[in-house]
Amino acid sequence: MSHFAKVVDGIVTQVIVAEPEFFQTFVDSSPGEWIQTSYNTHGGQHPEGRPLRKNYAGIGYSYDRTKDAFISPKPYPSWVLNDDTCLWGAPTPMPIDDKFYEWDETTTSWKEVVEA
Repeated sequence: MSHFAKVVDGIVTQVIVAEPEFFQTFVDSSPGEWIQTSYNTHGGQHPEGRPLRKNYAGIGYSYDRTKDAFISPKPYPSWVLNDDTCLWGAPTPMPIDDKFYEWDETTTSWKEVVEA
């Protein structure tokens, strides 16, 4: 089985699972285009070495035809897109220690999460 994303005006509106042969005879009169996506692709990596379109498509993702990539919605205004992976990242790396952090957009920094 394969996964396909329906892209309308550059935005994914639907993701389905179907046999590839289905799309050779599939007739869909609604606007948009069906584009194959890979459930196992994330950040341009695939466990079997065959990544497809940088990331698995999700509803609300955009499809960048130039990059041939599905890109998730931007989580915060300050985050930047990594052109190699097509994943969003914070402008400063999260600290690596035994603590938990969340992104604070007002200070554009990582804030430690303290249990209540």
